[in-house]
Amino acid sequence: MDRKDIEKRIMLGRSFITKFGSEEGIDESYLTDQEMKKPQPPLFKAAKPENRVIDLPKDFSELDISKDFLGIINRRKSHRVYTEENISLTELAYLLWCTQGVKSVRGKSYATLRTVPCGGARHEFECYMAVKKVEGLKEGLYHYLPMTHQLEFLGEAEDMDGFISESLSLQSWAVKASVVFYYSCIFYRAEWRYGIWAHSPILMDSGHITENLYLAATSIGLGGCAIAAIDPDLSNKVFDLDGKEETIFYAMPVGTVSEKDAEAENEFYAFVREEGL
Repeated sequence: MDRKDIEKRIMLGRSFITKFGSEEGIDESYLTDQEMKKPQPPLFKAAKPENRVIDLPKDFSELDISKDFLGIINRRKSHRVYTEENISLTELAYLLWCTQGVKSVRGKSYATLRTVPCGGARHEFECYMAVKKVEGLKEGLYHYLPMTHQLEFLGEAEDMDGFISESLSLQSWAVKASVVFYYSCIFYRAEWRYGIWAHSPILMDSGHITENLYLAATSIGLGGCAIAAIDPDLSNKVFDLDGKEETIFYAMPVGTVSEKDAEAENEFYAFVREEGL
């Protein structure tokens, strides 16, 4: 690929953002499926009948949640070094509630209002988890059911550490996390409303989820690091997704952290020192 091809690809990527909502080259008769009164897709993905469903705590009063919001903002940072201790089921429930919890339903079943914002309240995301160290849960694969605040147990992974490392482009530090959150997108939830303009806001909306996860984790003394370098084929295979209508595209390991590991954390940026940047 020569420089001109590279620059063309770069400009195409920029236009994905800058031309959001542009009607250039679009027929005046174009209508979204919502405008054409087509049935909307389901607001959430239900559990499979054969899978076990686990209730999650809704009372977070037992948690030592920091009330110093500015302190949470200032302490928030990416953590890649974990102490490999268990987190409680209540802590996991808190993280899930803060990132995908359903506060109310708009209309009969038009939209869910959640703890994170989303364009048109479409909430086109599903949350899957590779659970390693959560009290009361066996190691395995899970799916969050936001409407009922429950977990769906999907089964065990043949090689959990291998899957986590390979699915995250060999970022093997993630295997020491207590849980790895994997986010999928069900595209049509957004496409139904926004049609050909749906895809740029999808990426914007996904950032709301992980920022809430960063802040929620920080507020109870945990840490994590959002990851874009995903192997979607492997992730979709393990979570039994088709990769077309629904695909994994984002992840975030979260675990127990210690200030004693500050030097080890800094080693991830040793290249800055070594290259004199």
